[in-house]
Amino acid sequence: MTLRSLMQAGPAKANELFAKLSETSDGAVKTRERLFAELKAELEFHTSLEEQHLFPVLRRNPETKDLVADAIRDNKELRAKVAELDGMAKNDAIFSERLSELQKVFRQHARDDRKELLPAVQRALSEEQVQGVTDKMEAGIAEAEQAKQDEAEERRAKARQEREEAEFLARQAELREQEDATTEREQAAAEQRVRAQARQVADAALKPVTAMAKAVDEAARQTNATLGAEAGRTQFPALALTNMFLWPWLTPMQNGSTKARGVSGMEEVVPLGEEVIEVGKRTENRGTARIRRFVVETPIERQVTLQSERVVVERRRPVSDKVTGEILTEVTVEIVETEEVPTVEKRLRLREEIVVRTERAQRIETVKETVRRDEVEIQQPSRKSGTPSTKARV
Repeated sequence: MTLRSLMQAGPAKANELFAKLSETSDGAVKTRERLFAELKAELEFHTSLEEQHLFPVLRRNPETKDLVADAIRDNKELRAKVAELDGMAKNDAIFSERLSELQKVFRQHARDDRKELLPAVQRALSEEQVQGVTDKMEAGIAEAEQAKQDEAEERRAKARQEREEAEFLARQAELREQEDATTEREQAAAEQRVRAQARQVADAALKPVTAMAKAVDEAARQTNATLGAEAGRTQFPALALTNMFLWPWLTPMQNGSTKARGVSGMEEVVPLGEEVIEVGKRTENRGTARIRRFVVETPIERQVTLQSERVVVERRRPVSDKVTGEILTEVTVEIVETEEVPTVEKRLRLREEIVVRTERAQRIETVKETVRRDEVEIQQPSRKSGTPSTKARV
Protein backbone atom coordinates (compact mmCIF):
# COMPACT_ATOMS: atom_id res chain seq x y z
CA MET A 1 0.00 0.00 0.00
CA THR A 2 1.07 3.56 -0.66
CA LEU A 3 1.02 6.42 1.83
CA ARG A 4 -1.93 8.01 0.02
CA SER A 5 -4.04 4.85 0.18
CA LEU A 6 -3.20 4.40 3.86
CA MET A 7 -4.24 7.93 4.77
CA GLN A 8 -7.44 7.65 2.73
CA ALA A 9 -8.50 4.30 4.20
CA GLY A 10 -9.21 5.84 7.63
CA PRO A 11 -11.52 8.63 6.39
CA ALA A 12 -13.44 6.17 4.21
CA LYS A 13 -14.28 3.93 7.16
CA ALA A 14 -15.10 6.94 9.35
CA ASN A 15 -17.47 8.35 6.70
CA GLU A 16 -19.24 4.99 6.60
CA LEU A 17 -19.76 5.13 10.37
CA PHE A 18 -20.96 8.73 10.12
CA ALA A 19 -23.58 7.65 7.57
CA LYS A 20 -24.82 4.79 9.78
CA LEU A 21 -25.08 7.09 12.80
CA SER A 22 -27.05 9.67 10.83
CA GLU A 23 -29.63 7.04 9.88
CA THR A 24 -30.38 6.05 13.50
CA SER A 25 -33.34 7.50 15.41
CA ASP A 26 -33.34 9.03 18.88
CA GLY A 27 -34.86 5.85 20.33
CA ALA A 28 -32.06 3.58 19.12
CA VAL A 29 -29.80 4.41 22.06
CA LYS A 30 -27.90 1.11 22.16
CA THR A 31 -27.20 1.20 18.42
CA ARG A 32 -25.98 4.79 18.64
CA GLU A 33 -23.71 4.02 21.57
CA ARG A 34 -22.16 1.07 19.71
CA LEU A 35 -21.65 2.97 16.43
CA PHE A 36 -20.28 6.05 18.20
CA ALA A 37 -17.80 3.91 20.14
CA GLU A 38 -16.55 2.47 16.83
CA LEU A 39 -16.36 5.97 15.29
CA LYS A 40 -14.45 7.34 18.29
CA ALA A 41 -11.93 4.50 18.12
CA GLU A 42 -11.49 4.95 14.34
CA LEU A 43 -10.90 8.72 14.59
CA GLU A 44 -8.45 8.32 17.45
CA PHE A 45 -6.56 5.60 15.56
CA HIS A 46 -6.39 7.73 12.40
CA THR A 47 -5.01 10.80 14.20
CA SER A 48 -2.62 8.71 16.30
CA LEU A 49 -1.10 7.14 13.18
CA GLU A 50 -0.28 10.56 11.77
CA GLU A 51 1.13 11.89 15.06
CA GLN A 52 3.30 8.84 15.74
CA HIS A 53 4.74 8.06 12.31
CA LEU A 54 4.25 10.98 9.93
CA PHE A 55 4.57 14.18 11.96
CA PRO A 56 8.05 13.40 13.44
CA VAL A 57 9.45 13.10 9.91
CA LEU A 58 7.71 16.28 8.72
CA ARG A 59 9.01 18.30 11.69
CA ARG A 60 12.61 17.69 10.60
CA ASN A 61 11.92 19.13 7.16
CA PRO A 62 11.76 22.93 6.87
CA GLU A 63 9.26 22.80 4.02
CA THR A 64 6.69 20.80 5.98
CA LYS A 65 7.37 22.02 9.52
CA ASP A 66 4.56 24.59 9.46
CA LEU A 67 2.04 22.03 8.17
CA VAL A 68 2.59 19.87 11.24
CA ALA A 69 1.46 22.62 13.61
CA ASP A 70 -1.76 23.16 11.64
CA ALA A 71 -2.46 19.41 11.52
CA ILE A 72 -1.94 19.04 15.26
CA ARG A 73 -4.33 21.95 15.89
CA ASP A 74 -6.95 20.26 13.69
CA ASN A 75 -6.50 17.00 15.62
CA LYS A 76 -7.08 18.80 18.93
CA GLU A 77 -10.27 20.36 17.62
CA LEU A 78 -11.44 16.97 16.37
CA ARG A 79 -10.75 15.30 19.74
CA ALA A 80 -12.58 18.09 21.61
CA LYS A 81 -15.75 17.60 19.57
CA VAL A 82 -15.53 13.82 19.98
CA ALA A 83 -15.22 14.25 23.76
CA GLU A 84 -18.25 16.56 23.76
CA LEU A 85 -20.36 13.98 21.95
CA ASP A 86 -19.03 11.18 24.15
CA GLY A 87 -20.34 12.87 27.29
CA MET A 88 -23.72 13.66 25.73
CA ALA A 89 -26.81 11.44 26.03
CA LYS A 90 -27.26 9.61 22.75
CA ASN A 91 -31.03 10.23 22.75
CA ASP A 92 -30.55 13.99 23.19
CA ALA A 93 -32.24 16.13 20.57
CA ILE A 94 -29.03 18.06 19.78
CA PHE A 95 -26.94 14.92 19.36
CA SER A 96 -27.59 14.83 15.61
CA GLU A 97 -26.61 18.51 15.26
CA ARG A 98 -23.32 18.01 17.11
CA LEU A 99 -22.66 14.88 15.04
CA SER A 100 -23.11 16.88 11.83
CA GLU A 101 -20.64 19.50 13.09
CA LEU A 102 -18.12 16.77 13.90
CA GLN A 103 -18.55 15.30 10.43
CA LYS A 104 -17.90 18.68 8.82
CA VAL A 105 -14.72 19.16 10.85
CA PHE A 106 -13.50 15.68 9.93
CA ARG A 107 -14.23 16.18 6.23
CA GLN A 108 -12.26 19.43 6.25
CA HIS A 109 -9.41 17.64 8.05
CA ALA A 110 -9.38 14.84 5.45
CA ARG A 111 -9.54 17.41 2.62
CA ASP A 112 -6.54 19.30 4.00
CA ASP A 113 -4.58 16.06 4.29
CA ARG A 114 -5.39 15.13 0.71
CA LYS A 115 -4.77 18.53 -0.92
CA GLU A 116 -2.00 20.03 1.21
CA LEU A 117 -0.27 17.52 3.46
CA LEU A 118 0.19 14.64 1.03
CA PRO A 119 1.54 16.74 -1.88
CA ALA A 120 3.95 18.49 0.49
CA VAL A 121 5.12 15.14 1.84
CA GLN A 122 5.76 13.80 -1.63
CA ARG A 123 7.72 16.94 -2.61
CA ALA A 124 9.78 17.27 0.56
CA LEU A 125 10.57 13.65 1.43
CA SER A 126 12.56 11.14 -0.52
CA GLU A 127 11.14 7.85 -1.65
CA GLU A 128 13.00 6.04 1.11
CA GLN A 129 11.54 8.31 3.75
CA VAL A 130 8.02 7.96 2.38
CA GLN A 131 8.42 4.20 2.25
CA GLY A 132 9.69 4.18 5.83
CA VAL A 133 6.65 6.13 7.01
CA THR A 134 4.38 3.82 5.02
CA ASP A 135 5.95 0.71 6.56
CA LYS A 136 5.56 2.07 10.06
CA MET A 137 1.93 3.00 9.47
CA GLU A 138 1.22 -0.44 8.00
CA ALA A 139 2.83 -2.03 11.07
CA GLY A 140 0.65 0.13 13.32
CA ILE A 141 -2.48 -0.89 11.42
CA ALA A 142 -1.50 -4.57 11.59
CA GLU A 143 -0.85 -4.27 15.32
CA ALA A 144 -4.26 -2.65 15.84
CA GLU A 145 -5.98 -5.37 13.82
CA GLN A 146 -4.17 -8.03 15.86
CA ALA A 147 -5.26 -6.32 19.08
CA LYS A 148 -8.87 -6.33 17.86
CA GLN A 149 -8.64 -10.02 17.04
CA ASP A 150 -7.11 -10.77 20.43
CA GLU A 151 -9.85 -8.79 22.14
CA ALA A 152 -12.54 -10.58 20.16
CA GLU A 153 -10.95 -13.94 20.99
CA GLU A 154 -10.83 -12.99 24.65
CA ARG A 155 -14.52 -12.04 24.58
CA ARG A 156 -15.38 -15.34 22.92
CA ALA A 157 -13.31 -17.23 25.50
CA LYS A 158 -15.01 -15.34 28.33
CA ALA A 159 -18.45 -16.05 26.86
CA ARG A 160 -17.51 -19.72 26.45
CA GLN A 161 -16.29 -19.86 30.05
CA GLU A 162 -19.50 -18.23 31.33
CA ARG A 163 -21.55 -20.68 29.28
CA GLU A 164 -19.60 -23.64 30.68
CA GLU A 165 -20.05 -22.30 34.22
CA ALA A 166 -23.80 -21.94 33.65
CA GLU A 167 -23.99 -25.50 32.29
CA PHE A 168 -21.97 -26.76 35.29
CA LEU A 169 -24.31 -25.02 37.74
CA ALA A 170 -27.34 -26.37 35.85
CA ARG A 171 -25.94 -29.92 36.08
CA GLN A 172 -25.28 -29.47 39.80
CA ALA A 173 -28.84 -28.23 40.32
CA GLU A 174 -30.21 -31.19 38.34
CA LEU A 175 -28.17 -33.63 40.44
CA ARG A 176 -29.44 -31.99 43.63
CA GLU A 177 -33.03 -32.27 42.39
CA GLN A 178 -32.51 -35.96 41.59
CA GLU A 179 -31.00 -36.61 45.03
CA ASP A 180 -33.86 -34.70 46.71
CA ALA A 181 -36.39 -36.76 44.76
CA THR A 182 -34.62 -39.99 45.76
CA THR A 183 -34.61 -38.89 49.40
CA GLU A 184 -38.33 -38.07 49.26
CA ARG A 185 -39.09 -41.47 47.76
CA GLU A 186 -37.05 -43.20 50.48
CA GLN A 187 -38.84 -41.20 53.18
CA ALA A 188 -42.24 -42.04 51.67
CA ALA A 189 -41.32 -45.74 51.55
CA ALA A 190 -40.17 -45.60 55.19
CA GLU A 191 -43.45 -43.95 56.23
CA GLN A 192 -45.41 -46.66 54.40
CA ARG A 193 -43.42 -49.35 56.19
CA VAL A 194 -44.10 -47.70 59.56
CA ARG A 195 -47.84 -47.47 58.82
CA ALA A 196 -47.90 -51.11 57.72
CA GLN A 197 -46.17 -52.16 60.97
CA ALA A 198 -48.67 -50.09 62.97
CA ARG A 199 -51.59 -51.81 61.22
CA GLN A 200 -50.04 -55.20 61.93
CA VAL A 201 -49.67 -54.33 65.62
CA ALA A 202 -53.30 -53.12 65.81
CA ASP A 203 -54.59 -56.26 64.07
CA ALA A 204 -52.57 -58.43 66.44
CA ALA A 205 -54.05 -56.58 69.44
CA LEU A 206 -57.64 -57.08 68.23
CA LYS A 207 -57.34 -60.78 67.37
CA PRO A 208 -57.61 -62.15 71.01
CA VAL A 209 -60.71 -60.09 71.84
CA THR A 210 -62.40 -61.05 68.57
CA ALA A 211 -61.67 -64.74 69.10
CA MET A 212 -62.96 -64.58 72.72
CA ALA A 213 -66.14 -62.84 71.61
CA LYS A 214 -66.81 -65.52 69.00
CA ALA A 215 -66.27 -68.31 71.57
CA VAL A 216 -68.64 -66.73 74.14
CA ASP A 217 -71.24 -66.07 71.46
CA GLU A 218 -71.13 -69.73 70.41
CA ALA A 219 -71.49 -70.85 74.05
CA ALA A 220 -74.44 -68.52 74.48
CA ARG A 221 -76.20 -69.96 71.46
CA GLN A 222 -75.68 -73.50 72.73
CA THR A 223 -76.95 -72.58 76.21
CA ASN A 224 -79.96 -70.84 74.74
CA ALA A 225 -80.77 -73.87 72.65
CA THR A 226 -80.57 -76.16 75.69
CA LEU A 227 -82.76 -73.96 77.87
CA GLY A 228 -85.27 -73.49 75.11
CA ALA A 229 -85.86 -77.22 74.93
CA GLU A 230 -87.26 -77.30 78.49
CA ALA A 231 -90.97 -76.47 78.82
CA GLY A 232 -92.09 -73.42 80.67
CA ARG A 233 -88.64 -71.85 80.65
CA THR A 234 -87.81 -68.48 79.07
CA GLN A 235 -84.94 -68.32 76.57
CA PHE A 236 -82.00 -65.99 77.39
CA PRO A 237 -80.89 -63.70 74.62
CA ALA A 238 -77.49 -64.44 73.17
CA LEU A 239 -76.40 -60.85 73.73
CA ALA A 240 -77.18 -61.07 77.43
CA LEU A 241 -75.17 -64.26 77.76
CA THR A 242 -72.33 -62.71 75.81
CA ASN A 243 -72.25 -59.73 78.14
CA MET A 244 -72.45 -61.98 81.17
CA PHE A 245 -69.47 -64.07 80.12
CA LEU A 246 -67.37 -61.20 78.80
CA TRP A 247 -67.88 -58.64 81.54
CA PRO A 248 -64.75 -59.69 83.51
CA TRP A 249 -62.60 -58.87 80.42
CA LEU A 250 -64.52 -56.05 78.73
CA THR A 251 -65.07 -53.85 81.80
CA PRO A 252 -61.36 -53.55 82.74
CA MET A 253 -60.43 -52.96 79.09
CA GLN A 254 -63.04 -50.20 78.73
CA ASN A 255 -61.96 -48.56 81.99
CA GLY A 256 -58.27 -48.71 81.01
CA SER A 257 -57.34 -50.83 84.04
CA THR A 258 -54.94 -53.75 84.13
CA LYS A 259 -56.13 -56.88 82.33
CA ALA A 260 -56.75 -60.01 84.48
CA ARG A 261 -56.92 -63.63 83.55
CA GLY A 262 -60.31 -65.06 82.68
CA VAL A 263 -61.67 -68.55 82.53
CA SER A 264 -59.14 -71.33 82.94
CA GLY A 265 -57.72 -72.51 79.62
CA MET A 266 -58.09 -69.11 77.88
CA GLU A 267 -55.22 -66.72 77.26
CA GLU A 268 -54.89 -63.07 76.25
CA VAL A 269 -52.09 -61.50 74.20
CA VAL A 270 -50.83 -58.01 75.08
CA PRO A 271 -48.73 -56.61 72.19
CA LEU A 272 -45.64 -54.57 73.03
CA GLY A 273 -44.44 -52.10 70.40
CA GLU A 274 -41.36 -49.98 70.02
CA GLU A 275 -40.09 -47.22 67.75
CA VAL A 276 -37.20 -47.85 65.44
CA ILE A 277 -35.05 -45.12 63.89
CA GLU A 278 -34.26 -45.06 60.20
CA VAL A 279 -31.49 -42.65 59.21
CA GLY A 280 -31.67 -41.23 55.70
CA LYS A 281 -29.68 -38.51 54.01
CA ARG A 282 -30.25 -35.58 51.68
CA THR A 283 -28.01 -33.22 49.75
CA GLU A 284 -27.89 -29.56 50.78
CA ASN A 285 -26.33 -26.65 48.93
CA ARG A 286 -23.35 -25.40 50.95
CA GLY A 287 -22.54 -22.49 48.62
CA THR A 288 -21.24 -21.88 45.12
CA ALA A 289 -17.58 -21.42 44.27
CA ARG A 290 -17.17 -18.86 41.50
CA ILE A 291 -13.96 -18.35 39.57
CA ARG A 292 -13.89 -15.18 37.45
CA ARG A 293 -11.06 -14.28 35.14
CA PHE A 294 -10.43 -10.59 34.53
CA VAL A 295 -7.67 -8.50 32.99
CA VAL A 296 -5.36 -6.36 35.13
CA GLU A 297 -3.25 -3.69 33.48
CA THR A 298 0.17 -3.13 35.06
CA PRO A 299 2.40 -0.28 33.89
CA ILE A 300 5.95 -1.39 33.22
CA GLU A 301 9.09 0.43 32.17
CA ARG A 302 11.96 -0.74 30.03
CA GLN A 303 15.13 1.12 29.10
CA VAL A 304 16.43 0.88 25.58
CA THR A 305 19.55 2.45 24.09
CA LEU A 306 18.78 4.40 20.92
CA GLN A 307 21.21 5.76 18.35
CA SER A 308 20.81 8.70 16.03
CA GLU A 309 22.88 10.09 13.21
CA ARG A 310 23.01 13.84 12.60
CA VAL A 311 24.65 15.60 9.71
CA VAL A 312 27.50 17.79 10.94
CA VAL A 313 28.75 20.46 8.55
CA GLU A 314 32.23 21.72 9.38
CA ARG A 315 34.33 24.25 7.52
CA ARG A 316 38.10 24.06 7.89
CA ARG A 317 41.25 25.29 6.20
CA PRO A 318 42.90 22.66 3.98
CA VAL A 319 46.33 21.40 4.83
CA SER A 320 47.57 22.08 1.30
CA ASP A 321 46.29 24.36 -1.44
CA LYS A 322 46.94 21.71 -4.07
CA VAL A 323 43.79 20.76 -5.94
CA THR A 324 43.17 17.04 -5.67
CA GLY A 325 39.70 16.82 -7.17
CA GLU A 326 37.21 18.52 -9.42
CA ILE A 327 36.31 22.05 -8.37
CA LEU A 328 34.42 24.98 -9.74
CA THR A 329 31.44 22.78 -10.63
CA GLU A 330 28.01 22.43 -9.00
CA VAL A 331 27.88 19.50 -6.63
CA THR A 332 24.99 18.39 -4.43
CA VAL A 333 25.64 16.00 -1.57
CA GLU A 334 22.70 14.37 0.22
CA ILE A 335 23.19 12.64 3.54
CA VAL A 336 20.26 11.09 5.32
CA GLU A 337 19.95 11.68 9.04
CA THR A 338 18.67 8.67 10.93
CA GLU A 339 17.30 8.22 14.40
CA GLU A 340 16.22 5.09 16.23
CA VAL A 341 12.85 5.21 17.93
CA PRO A 342 11.57 2.61 20.36
CA THR A 343 8.94 0.17 19.13
CA VAL A 344 6.78 -1.95 21.36
CA GLU A 345 5.36 -5.31 20.39
CA LYS A 346 3.20 -7.49 22.58
CA ARG A 347 2.73 -11.24 22.36
CA LEU A 348 0.58 -13.57 24.36
CA ARG A 349 1.96 -16.46 26.37
CA LEU A 350 0.39 -18.87 28.80
CA ARG A 351 1.36 -17.98 32.37
CA GLU A 352 -0.50 -20.64 34.36
CA GLU A 353 -3.70 -22.68 34.37
CA ILE A 354 -6.53 -22.75 36.88
CA VAL A 355 -8.11 -26.20 37.16
CA VAL A 356 -11.62 -26.27 38.64
CA ARG A 357 -13.08 -29.59 39.72
CA THR A 358 -15.09 -31.13 42.55
CA GLU A 359 -13.81 -33.76 44.96
CA ARG A 360 -16.12 -36.15 46.81
CA ALA A 361 -15.24 -37.03 50.41
CA GLN A 362 -16.95 -39.36 52.88
CA ARG A 363 -17.35 -38.98 56.62
CA ILE A 364 -19.10 -40.89 59.37
CA GLU A 365 -21.45 -38.88 61.57
CA THR A 366 -23.27 -40.18 64.65
CA VAL A 367 -26.99 -39.36 64.72
CA LYS A 368 -28.54 -39.18 68.20
CA GLU A 369 -32.31 -39.50 68.68
CA THR A 370 -34.81 -40.74 71.29
CA VAL A 371 -37.11 -43.69 70.56
CA ARG A 372 -40.03 -45.06 72.58
CA ARG A 373 -41.09 -48.65 73.35
CA ASP A 374 -43.75 -50.43 75.35
CA GLU A 375 -42.91 -51.99 78.68
CA VAL A 376 -45.16 -54.26 80.80
CA GLU A 377 -45.74 -54.32 84.55
CA ILE A 378 -47.15 -57.57 85.98
CA GLN A 379 -49.07 -57.57 89.28
CA GLN A 380 -49.89 -61.02 90.74
CA PRO A 381 -51.75 -61.89 93.97
CA SER A 382 -49.88 -63.78 96.69
CA ARG A 383 -50.56 -67.48 97.06
CA LYS A 384 -50.84 -67.13 100.88
CA SER A 385 -53.88 -65.40 102.31
CA GLY A 386 -53.27 -62.09 103.98
CA THR A 387 -50.05 -61.45 102.08
CA PRO A 388 -49.98 -58.34 99.85
CA SER A 389 -49.70 -58.82 96.11
CA THR A 390 -46.35 -58.71 94.31
CA LYS A 391 -45.38 -56.59 91.30
CA ALA A 392 -42.89 -57.41 88.60
CA ARG A 393 -41.69 -55.11 85.85
CA VAL A 394 -40.54 -56.70 82.62
